[in-house]
Amino acid sequence: MSNESALFESMDIAQLSAMLQNAGYRSTEVDQNGLVQLLSASQGIGFVLRPGNPGQEPGQVVDFTLSCALQIQNGLPANLVSEWNRIKRFSRLSEQGDFLVLTKDVVVAGGVSERYLRANMELWDRLLQDYVLFLRNFSRVNAQAPVSTSSVELEQAESEQADINLSAEQQA
Repeated sequence: MSNESALFESMDIAQLSAMLQNAGYRSTEVDQNGLVQLLSASQGIGFVLRPGNPGQEPGQVVDFTLSCALQIQNGLPANLVSEWNRIKRFSRLSEQGDFLVLTKDVVVAGGVSERYLRANMELWDRLLQDYVLFLRNFSRVNAQAPVSTSSVELEQAESEQADINLSAEQQA
């Protein structure tokens, strides 16, 4: 991925891993029920890269999802998820069981440059920082049930639905 003028219309897991590493992240391949995913972290916050829709070539994908799931302790304030989704762009927040999940989709179909991919990783990094800050501030401002971010859980895909079952400890 060193040629700035090259456009990627699809990517394989090795290219996705190299993209993470070129952006300064670690990249660990994990096989979850036959689906390969990449585990990584930013500033002590674990996240997963899940390959998306298949491309025309075997092993290639035309999009991927970045996802960070935090375990919820003591419940959530009623409007936390909707408030994030109202004020933030380029990502979405959802509650999935005992987890609060931040996701960002990245599309490569149609052709994208390495700079575009790097910019999306920089945006993801910023969203992760904003995510933790938002949770801390939201709890303080609303003085409702505190949102604990002491344990980071990594979201795993099983078939078409997320099955969250891997965990990593967040560094405070």
